[in-house]
Amino acid sequence: MDQKNSQEALQRRARSEAVLREDGVPINQYLPVIETEDDAKRRSKAEISQRALCVLLVALKGEGLEQPIVERIAQDFKLRDSLTPKERVFIAAKTSSQNDRVQFSWKYEAAWVLLWALGYVNVLDRPTKICDVQFAVKTMRDHGPSGFEAGAKLRSLRDILDQADLIYRYHWAVVDARIKGRPAPAKLEAGVVLERHYALNWLIGYMDQEWDDISTDT
Repeated sequence: MDQKNSQEALQRRARSEAVLREDGVPINQYLPVIETEDDAKRRSKAEISQRALCVLLVALKGEGLEQPIVERIAQDFKLRDSLTPKERVFIAAKTSSQNDRVQFSWKYEAAWVLLWALGYVNVLDRPTKICDVQFAVKTMRDHGPSGFEAGAKLRSLRDILDQADLIYRYHWAVVDARIKGRPAPAKLEAGVVLERHYALNWLIGYMDQEWDDISTDT
């Protein structure tokens, strides 16, 4: 990492740590910096749009949307070829385990990050409560197959990296508390933190991992 990039990453970490201090969240001063704008992946509006729609679809099914409607949405939005292997299995299944349904319904939180990256969500609030599921689904429905990508306004890579760095440090605090048998600090919601970290790591191309294989190291 050259001097310019090192400065960018260090300044980003400093800004994140200032937020954590204000929130009363423990800081691990030894956590490394994350990717810089030169190192991170720049995902296209089309790529993020398709991913957001796929994630919303599996979350809808996880929440209990009837199979015929799930299949119709997949067809109307032309999502079948964009589904990951795990998503494809879940979408095709006539019956799913309770565990699978719960895990996929949590993906609303990952979809929320993608909607933010596309400009549909104005702000990523502190991860202390679940997202506005109704708004997320309404955004998909109201823009429809032809308007969803067209209506998006992709955020800058800098903004995305800022959020990726911040959630990385939030997540460390949540995991550290769990290991020590304590509740998450500052009323952080562990599931929300995890899913945001997952989506943001995909957005920046962390370790070049595919969606099904994203790791959320802390």
